[in-house]
Amino acid sequence: MRHHPDRRSIALTAVLGGLLLGILDFIWIKFVPFPFADLGNSSAVWAVAAFAFGFWVRTGWVRAAIGAAVALVVAVPGYYAAAALIQGDDWSILWAPTSLLWMSFGVLAGVVFGIGGVWARERGWRQPVGIALPGAVLFAEALIDASRINHPNYGIDPLWDVLIKTTLGVLVVVVVARGTRARLLALATALPLALIGFAAFRLAGFGL
Repeated sequence: MRHHPDRRSIALTAVLGGLLLGILDFIWIKFVPFPFADLGNSSAVWAVAAFAFGFWVRTGWVRAAIGAAVALVVAVPGYYAAAALIQGDDWSILWAPTSLLWMSFGVLAGVVFGIGGVWARERGWRQPVGIALPGAVLFAEALIDASRINHPNYGIDPLWDVLIKTTLGVLVVVVVARGTRARLLALATALPLALIGFAAFRLAGFGL
C-alpha cells in the first residue's frame, strides 16, 4: 500500500524544503567552483525542485501546486537571508521589488512543475508530459546559455552550462521514467516543450 503524505507533512516540507533550497542555493553559488557554481543561478534547477515536490506528493494536483509554489516563494527570502548572513548583503533585499518579482515567478513555476510531478505518476498522455517537464526546462535554459556563447560579456564560458544542463535534463528524464519506451517518449516530448520554455524565458527577460 502506497503512503501519501498528509497535509501537515506537505505544509512542513514546503516551508522547510523551500527555506533549505534558498539557503543551499546561495551556499552553492558562493563556494562551489566554476562551472558547476552556475547551477545555483539556474531558474531551471528551482523548477526541477518544484517538480520533485509534486512527484513526492504522489496525489492531488491542488496540494502539489500549492505546496511547490509555497516552497519556491519561501526559497527566495531564504536565499537573500543567506546572502545577508554570509556575505553581509543588505537585509532590505528581502522585501525589495526584485525579491517580489522572483516570488511571483516562483508561484508560476511551482504550479506548473508541481502539477507536472503529479502527472509523471499518472497514466495516459499526462505521464510523458509530466516526465518531460524537468528535462524540458533544463534544455530550454541550455538554449538560453547557447545563445550567449561568444558574446563579449560571456565568451565561451556558457558552453559549460549548455553541456551540464543538457546532461542533467537527459538524466532526470531517465531516472524518473520507467522503461526504454517511456524514456524515449518523454525525451521526444521534452524537445517541443523546451522550445516553448525557451520562448517563455525570452519573454520573461532572460537572455543576453
